[in-house]
Amino acid sequence: MHTPHTLSFEFFPTKTEQGRQKLAMVRQQLKQFNPVFFSCTYGAGGSTREGTLQTIQDMLNEGLNAAPHLACIGASYDEVKQLLQRYYDMGVKRIVALRGDAPSGMGLISEESFQYAEELVRFIRQEFGQHFYIEVAAYPEFHPQAKNAQQDVLHFVQKCQAGADSAITQFFYNTDAYFHFVDAVRAQGIQTPIVPGIMPIFDFAKLSRFTESCGAEIPRWLRLKLQSYGDDMASIKSFGLDVVTQLCDTLLSQGVPGLHFYTLNQAGAVSTICERLGF
Repeated sequence: MHTPHTLSFEFFPTKTEQGRQKLAMVRQQLKQFNPVFFSCTYGAGGSTREGTLQTIQDMLNEGLNAAPHLACIGASYDEVKQLLQRYYDMGVKRIVALRGDAPSGMGLISEESFQYAEELVRFIRQEFGQHFYIEVAAYPEFHPQAKNAQQDVLHFVQKCQAGADSAITQFFYNTDAYFHFVDAVRAQGIQTPIVPGIMPIFDFAKLSRFTESCGAEIPRWLRLKLQSYGDDMASIKSFGLDVVTQLCDTLLSQGVPGLHFYTLNQAGAVSTICERLGF
C-alpha cells in the first residue's frame, strides 16, 4: 500500500458535445482515487484554447482542482496576461507552464513574444505573485531540441529558479533515466519536486508515434515484446498493464513525490493500475 504525496490525471480537450460528456464520465471514475488535480492540455499555438477553457470550466463546476496547460511559444505578453487573468477570475489555482510546440508554418518568433517556459514562469510570478501553483515540464530522456544533456538540465534548473513549484516529467519506461535526471538537478542545488509522468500502454502503433515526437524512448526489450503480439490488442493491454504497474511500483518504492497519468481521456487502464497500486 503506497501513500504518495500526489496523484494527478491529464486530459486533452474534446471536439464534440458527445466527447465532452464521455470525458465527464471518465473524470467521475478517476475521482475515486482522490487526485490532487486534473490537468488539460493546450494545442500548439493555442489551437485548442476554447476547448481547454471549456474543459477547465467543466472541471471547476464539478468541484475539481483544475490545472490548465499554458503553452507560450509565439504568444504575446498581452495574450498570455489576458488568458491568465481569465483563469484567475474563474478560480483556477494551478497552471502547467510550458513552452509548447510552435504551430507549423509559424515562421520567426517576434521579440514581443515568449520563447521559453522559463520566461512564462517568471511572467506569471511578476503579474500574479504566488496566486498560481506552477508546474513545469521535465525531460528525463532530454528534450528533443536540447543541444546536449547538460544544457537540458540547466534549462530545467532555470525554470525552477524562475519560480516553478514542481515539475511533471515526459513519460518514460526506464526508471534509471528518471533517477539520473533527478540526481543531476539535485547536484545543481534544486530541490523542486519532480513527479514522474506515466503513460499506460494502450496501443503500440500510437505509442511509437508519441515517442518519436516527444523525446521519450521505448526500451528495446519492451518494443520487441509489444511487436511480438502483432494485432492481439488484448495481450498488448494485459502486458502493458503489468509493465506500467511494475514501473509505478518501482518508482513509488524509491520515494517519488507522486504520479501524473497521461490518460488519453480513458479511465480503464489508469483505474486498473491505481487499484493494483493500492490507491
